[in-house]
Amino acid sequence: MPVATLTLELAIEHAQSVKDRRQVVRSLKERLRHGFNVSVSELDDAALWNRATIGIAAISSSRDYLAGQMQLLEQEARGHCVGLGAEIIDSYWEYAESPADAE
Repeated sequence: MPVATLTLELAIEHAQSVKDRRQVVRSLKERLRHGFNVSVSELDDAALWNRATIGIAAISSSRDYLAGQMQLLEQEARGHCVGLGAEIIDSYWEYAESPADAE
């Protein structure tokens, strides 16, 4: 069964503290989680207040569905980031067969 992952690199220029950064990350994670029923997690530590990396994972029996879902997720994230004062500076997605299918 195909598994897709999307990684988003965020720039949060207005963040002056970890709290500012956390507010943006939390809002984006919740929006994507509830809007698309996917797994969303912050992938890096909070060493830089104005940068964040978000990882998103989805599974489906259809690779075409996953490809479309990843595109929609990226579009939604870009639109939501504008309202939060953040910007997606890099994004990439990939998919692979789940390890159980390889056996």
